[in-house]
Amino acid sequence: MKRLLVLVGLAVTALAAPAFAQSELRPVLRSEISTLDQIVTVGDFYTSAGEFAQVPLFRSPDLGTSGNVPAETVARRARAAGLITAGTDGLNEVVVHRRADVYDLERLKDLASKTLAGRDASLAPRDLEITFYRAPSQIHANPSSQEPVVVDRVLWSRTDGRFTLYLSVDGARGRSSVQLTGFAREMMDVVALARPLNRGGILKAGDLTTVRLPRLQVASNALVSSEDIAGLAARSNLRANSPLTRNDFERPVIIARGEKVTVNFEIPGMKLTTRGQAIDSGAKGDVIDIMNLDSRRIIPAIVTSRGHVRIARSNPVVASLNGGNQ
Repeated sequence: MKRLLVLVGLAVTALAAPAFAQSELRPVLRSEISTLDQIVTVGDFYTSAGEFAQVPLFRSPDLGTSGNVPAETVARRARAAGLITAGTDGLNEVVVHRRADVYDLERLKDLASKTLAGRDASLAPRDLEITFYRAPSQIHANPSSQEPVVVDRVLWSRTDGRFTLYLSVDGARGRSSVQLTGFAREMMDVVALARPLNRGGILKAGDLTTVRLPRLQVASNALVSSEDIAGLAARSNLRANSPLTRNDFERPVIIARGEKVTVNFEIPGMKLTTRGQAIDSGAKGDVIDIMNLDSRRIIPAIVTSRGHVRIARSNPVVASLNGGNQ
């Protein structure tokens, strides 16, 4: 926000100065100035200031702030410094901005997370959620400094998450100390349901999402990847946005106990089929007992698809498919 205060002027030493040599270009007053320096010069205010460009006129405002100065005051001081053709060029005032390297709360959190994660190879900055107990809303550092903000010392308890960072900030009046205290909570991304899923429901890829939770609230066997669980069935009713484990799912049952099924057996040159009844329930690939409805014999078979099972070639009870006896 601009501060409607006249900048504090520096004493301009009257030079028994040589008369201003008329340049080919008339100096023109700028309406806005942006500077990194503590001092605003004639050349900052005026174009074509020539040999008077480096003569100081005012102190700059504080880092990251702006100040207004009457155009007539600028012109008068510039003329006193030797730029005798300096005028207001129709302006009432000039706005002076002092640029700064601004550290807002998000940038300070980023600094804290990178600093703390750098002390433990098992952590990445994004694994930490930073909360400050007290922190300045902004820190203004000198953007021309090679090290605007330096972390001098770190105190951090991984056990309870409390930390203190001791910073050295290169500001408007040299380096000063700033202390940041807060809490760093370790977070992790886990797989969860985007919507509830009832027992027996088949999981689709679109049902899944990722939620970010405190690591201490997540079981060690929680899923961090959605690979290999799409197409499985829920063992129980599952809530949305809760961590999932592999034990929450099972292969979906495609043949239910008591269901009538087609029993298939194939060997080179021969294919036999008959009707049977499932003694057990099973998912694809499961071996379940099937009762031949003609012979009433019980034979093991592999579930291949909904309503179909297959007798393994190594099974010696082929005769039972047609009601025969061994």
